[in-house]
Amino acid sequence: MALKGDAVREKILELLQEKTDGYISGEEVSQLFSISRAAVSKHVAVLRGQGHEIEAVTRKGYRLLRKAELLTEEIVRQGLNTKIFGKRGVHYLPTVGSTNIEAMQLAFTDAPEGTLVVADEQTGGRGRQGRTWHSPAGCGLYVSVILRPDIAPNEAPIITLLTNVAAAEAVHEITGILPVCKWPNDVLINGCKVAGNLTEIFLSGDVVGHVVSGVGINVRPLPKKLVPDLRTAPCSLEEAAEKSISRVELLQAYLVRYEYWYLLVKEQGFAPLLTRWKELTDVVGKKLSVQVRGEKIQGTVTDVSTDGMLLLLGEGGVEHRLFSGDIL
Repeated sequence: MALKGDAVREKILELLQEKTDGYISGEEVSQLFSISRAAVSKHVAVLRGQGHEIEAVTRKGYRLLRKAELLTEEIVRQGLNTKIFGKRGVHYLPTVGSTNIEAMQLAFTDAPEGTLVVADEQTGGRGRQGRTWHSPAGCGLYVSVILRPDIAPNEAPIITLLTNVAAAEAVHEITGILPVCKWPNDVLINGCKVAGNLTEIFLSGDVVGHVVSGVGINVRPLPKKLVPDLRTAPCSLEEAAEKSISRVELLQAYLVRYEYWYLLVKEQGFAPLLTRWKELTDVVGKKLSVQVRGEKIQGTVTDVSTDGMLLLLGEGGVEHRLFSGDIL
């Protein structure tokens, strides 16, 4: 197998990940990739420099203790099982105002669909209606994806539900905990908010030019001074799962689930996605009060429409179609 540089390191890391029951020897690696033992040692040193924790034991070989937490393109793509998402550019920024703003700027310069902006910290993270999303360094996964869907403007709200499902399924895969999707954009564990997303749309005339979908997932507990006073209290994956969580593995799981649903929607329309979202939510059939632009609307949730609207049956049989709002 005549591989060089990054390709060799990617394969070595994959081998280490697969070897969950022990060590892999330097001799075995050298034979697999037709390189010297010294070259194996140098590649392992580079992987360590990227932040991967790799143990070396004489006469045993190498063992991966923990994958790197740096969310650089090289690390994110190592072992990433997607065709588009993350394969067309990963823009890693240690600190940024907002990943969505950075992604929107890239989209205006014709960055391809599936391009990512990912950061360790956001100083101006945003939620719906201009709310602040607290994004301290190392505590969460903050990522935005550029999309160029062939959809009508009135269908764009479905992207929020798609992001919701992808985040929930990634959380489930990594933690083993099945969360709840709260309309329109939150992911909850035991009633606490662990993730939220923000969809921003650029219209070119009467068609969708591009969409930026940003998500924030709380991986580690927020510093107490940053815990906001919200209607829905925040929590983190590590608190809920009571174990260490890799942001790299979480991001990779998220991208795989996002690509799956995005491509399925392209092939089959919105119906399968809406069915899955309803499986992950507990809102259908509930009596709710929803705050919409200062007005409180009450009723029973009957369904979610094919374009992502919440259907609320109010007094006198009046049906309300809600694009967004805050459940009180």
